Amino acid sequence: MKINIVIFSLGAAVLFGACSSIPTSAPATEIATESSMDSMGMDSTMSSQDFAPLVGGIYEDGEVLFIHTEISDPDVATLLTDMMGGAVVVLVPELAEAPSALLANVYVFTNGLEGFGPFGFQQDIFDSVPGDDGYRPLREVNLVEWNSDVEPRELRSVADLLSAETDGEVTITQSGIVVNMPILSWPDGTR
Repeated sequence: MKINIVIFSLGAAVLFGACSSIPTSAPATEIATESSMDSMGMDSTMSSQDFAPLVGGIYEDGEVLFIHTEISDPDVATLLTDMMGGAVVVLVPELAEAPSALLANVYVFTNGLEGFGPFGFQQDIFDSVPGDDGYRPLREVNLVEWNSDVEPRELRSVADLLSAETDGEVTITQSGIVVNMPILSWPDGTR
C-alpha cells in the first residue's frame, strides 16, 4: 500500500508542477498560439498538399481521402509520383515482404469507366477505414479488370465488387504490390 501512495504522490507532484508552469494570467489564445505549428519551427505557409496531395477513393458507397507515401514497386512509384504532380512516392521494396496481418486491401481498376484512379479508370475501392477492426494503412494492391463481354459500371463497395467477380463481370488479381495509403477522411470521420 505504501508504494501505491508514494507513486500517487509523485505523480500528483509532477502533474501539479506541470500545471503550475502554465501562466494563469495568459489568455487562452496566447497559450494556444504557443503550442501551434509555428512554435514548433514549422513553415505555416506550407500544407500537407505540398508533400502528399490528397486523392479520392471509395468505401462502402462513401468518399474517402487518402495519401500515397511509400510503395514496394518501382514502376508504380513512378506512376503515382507523376499522378501526384511530382510529389515523390518513395520506393520501399521491403513493403512487399510485410506479413498479411499488417495489410488491408485496395482495389485498383485497370480498365472500365474513365475516372481518377491511377490507371485513368474509376477510383480505388477500400475495404476498411480508421475505426474498423481491419484498418491498416498498408494496402495490398488488387487489380480489377472488367471482362470484355461486360458493360462496365461504377462499383461503390467491396460487396459490389465481389458480387461482380462472382457473376463473372470482373477479374481480381493480387499484384504483390504493397502501398502505404493512410486514409485522412472517410464517411463520418476525419483525423
